[in-house]
Parts: sequence; structure tokens; C-alpha cells
Amino acid sequence: MKPIINIQSISDINNFVQHKTRHPLVTVIDFGKMDDQMEEGIRISCDFYSVMFKNYCANNIRYGRQSYDFQEGSLVCIAPKQVVTMDTEIIKKENMMGWGLFFHPDLLRGTSLGMKMKDYTFFSYETSEALHLSDKEKEILYDCIQKIETELQENIDHHSQTLIVSNIELLLNYCQRYYGRQFITRKNSNRDIVAQVENVLKGYFFSDTLKMEGLPTVSDLADKVNLSPNYLSDLLKKETGMNTKDHIHHFLIEEAKNILLSSNKSISEIAYELGFEYPQYFSKLFKQKTGNTPQEFRNLN
Repeated sequence: MKPIINIQSISDINNFVQHKTRHPLVTVIDFGKMDDQMEEGIRISCDFYSVMFKNYCANNIRYGRQSYDFQEGSLVCIAPKQVVTMDTEIIKKENMMGWGLFFHPDLLRGTSLGMKMKDYTFFSYETSEALHLSDKEKEILYDCIQKIETELQENIDHHSQTLIVSNIELLLNYCQRYYGRQFITRKNSNRDIVAQVENVLKGYFFSDTLKMEGLPTVSDLADKVNLSPNYLSDLLKKETGMNTKDHIHHFLIEEAKNILLSSNKSISEIAYELGFEYPQYFSKLFKQKTGNTPQEFRNLN
């Protein structure tokens, strides 16, 4: 396995693809103008955010557990410190189309966008969960990119950061809208995933798995259905109104109610049976979700 190339600065990414640096914290790269061909198997980790649109099917990249063959019109957003692997044949320059927006977290410090970045959960999706754009959506995002590129052509002044960050925020808001659209247009496959999640949870709560392994985590469920934790939570929220943690808690509370009303087990025994290391955590969660402590619920029913 090849060593990971860590690209720390915007200047580094520009040098890597032989692109001129116009701003120390942000750059837009036209993939069709890249002189160097990308080496197969190269592994890259960047210290900044990456938003990449590729309108060709020539290359595979691997990000996290899965590889993904880009379909036409696919967009991927990658958070800092994530490792991306170029996993296929060397890309021929004449086949390359698309753009990349790369911006350092320092660009966002002290801005409203800096406070909102955690809300753009798609930066932690797997590459296989890329956003597939319609022609109209491509045009709208490219218009944002052109506005950023135009501003980068200007001399840096005290307006530069505000204008660039505003256009980045606009682009990310459109990405959030389009991911919402994608969840809707993939309803059939999404329902299959919801059913898989419920079956996995049933396996935990109606077998000895809970006693042996403890409560499942969001990551545990995401691994079971081959999705990233954030993508799974967002998908479940769109389909059911509950994220992954809510689903885990729902199964937990319903099973706790069953045990409370059908046995004389102590609250501590029930807590341990449901995978809690500390009974007080169980009691706190139960009251939070039902409005009553476990003992109050038992007494009322």
C-alpha cells in the first residue's frame, strides 16, 4: 500500500496540480486544465475541505470503506483529514472534465459559515454516497463556482473573504437541498435500508447480542448496512423523522417497557440486560423519552 500524501495548504494542492495560487486559503481548480496525470493507487489526505464535481466516468476513487465509479454529474464533498485513494487506471487528460473547490477551515474562522459547517453532514458521507446532479443543478453550482473564481481573480481586499465565503455558503446550501432531493427520488431503495436497520436492531434486542456486546452505536448500524454514519442518520431522518440514535432509543425504550411490565426484575437488572453499564444512565434516558422513571412507569401500569 502506498504511503499517504498529506496536503496541508492550499498552496500545496495548487503546486500538486501545477495551478497558480491566487488566495492562500481557497482555490478553484479546473480538472480539464490539469497537466499531470493522476497516478493509480495514490492516497491523499488534505487539511482542508474539498468539493469536487466530475462529469466523466474515467476514474474510481476510494474514500473510507468503499470504492465508487463516478457516474456522469457526480459531486463529492470531503472533510479535512479524510483519506482518498485514486483506485483505477491513470486518467487521460482529454477525458477530464469538472472542477474542484478547496478551502481551508481558517477561511471560515469568525464567519457565520464557520459555525454552520457541522450542519453540512454530507462532508462525512462515503464517496459511494455521492450527489448525482441534474443538468440544471450542475449549472447552478457552476454559477457559484464561477462567482468564487471571479473574486479570486481580483486583488485581495477587506471585502474578499466576505464575498468568497458567501458564495461558498450558497453552494453548500444548494448541495444540502439537492441531497434532500436525492433522498426523495431514491425512496424505494431508502425504504429497503430502513427495513435493514430495523432488522439489525431486532437482532440486537431479541437475541443475546445485547448482553454480549452492549448497546449498538450509530457506527455499528451504519457498518451493518454499508453506509456512513452521517448518511444513514440523514436518510432515516428523511424517511421516518428519526435519526439513527432515535431508532436505537426507540427499540430500547419499547423493550424496556415490555420487561418492566412482564417481570419483577429490578431496574438495575433490566438496565444491565439492555446493555447499560450504569443503571442510572438507563433511568435517565427512560425518563427523558417517556416522562417517567422506570419505576414510575411500572407503578402507573
